[in-house]
Amino acid sequence: MNTHLSGQRIAIAGGSGFLGLSMAEYFIDKGAEVTIISRSTPTGTGSWKHIPWDGRLVGDWKTAIDGCNAVINLAGRTVNCIKTPDHQDEILRSRVESTRALGAAMREVRRPPSVWVQMSTAHIYGDPPNIVCSEKSATGYGLAPTVAKAWEAAFSENLLPQQRGVVMRTSFVIGRNRGGGGGALATLGLITKLGLGGKVGKGTQGMSWIHESDLNAIFARAVLDDSMSGAYIVSSPNPKSQCDFMRTLRKTIGMPIGLPAFKWMVRIGAPLFLKTDPDLVIYGRYVVPRRLLDDGFDFQFADLTEALKDLHS
Repeated sequence: MNTHLSGQRIAIAGGSGFLGLSMAEYFIDKGAEVTIISRSTPTGTGSWKHIPWDGRLVGDWKTAIDGCNAVINLAGRTVNCIKTPDHQDEILRSRVESTRALGAAMREVRRPPSVWVQMSTAHIYGDPPNIVCSEKSATGYGLAPTVAKAWEAAFSENLLPQQRGVVMRTSFVIGRNRGGGGGALATLGLITKLGLGGKVGKGTQGMSWIHESDLNAIFARAVLDDSMSGAYIVSSPNPKSQCDFMRTLRKTIGMPIGLPAFKWMVRIGAPLFLKTDPDLVIYGRYVVPRRLLDDGFDFQFADLTEALKDLHS
């Protein structure tokens, strides 16, 4: 499908982070006019516009969505943190409240966008150790599935009757450094260069991943393709085990050593040194983008080796 976006006006809510800046660059390169609506000012440079938003209330920023073709909602506190009670509350509220605010704003403007593309997470399926999940799989149990279901429910409740809505259940996005960060891949790369990029626990936990170029192309397709509606898994068709993912990353970087780590080591080290949740690496999931494959989406980087080579070239 032709993903040329010439003449499209697209607003990206919560677009000041790694994913939003990557997407904004991609859309602008394809001819779109992009406005980023976010709490933080984008640290990168680009020809997008930026309008401040607290992520909770309707304000003058709503003019950015009046008359635009599509709104993409990426807003939400990062999950790459220690899961204190306060952080858990912020992770949930930041997603639900921002989605409700967008819905309220769309009801106040004269010409709301015809398409709303909503970020979600593949973690909605939980952390099954061996099952390969598709869109038809049961959702999981725990903090992430609970947050994801509340997030998607808020979207469904606020989608306008005349709008086409697309939910993107996105896996681990690998991409280049931009705007002060390159996502979690930058951290994994540093760990690997230090010789610590080995298996964690048994190393069999799933790492479902997607290259940023494919992610952006899928979101662009969601904007343009009137047949896209409902929930999609946004992930490479070839998930890897944690052990295989790190082995491929070590080979790409040129680091022959990857010391393994027991679970108890990660539970101590992750919050102490990386200020993050150890469960992010101890557990995982295997997902496949069945709906995208059935629709004939052509992944540019379906193979992990080629994806990592591209990002480290």
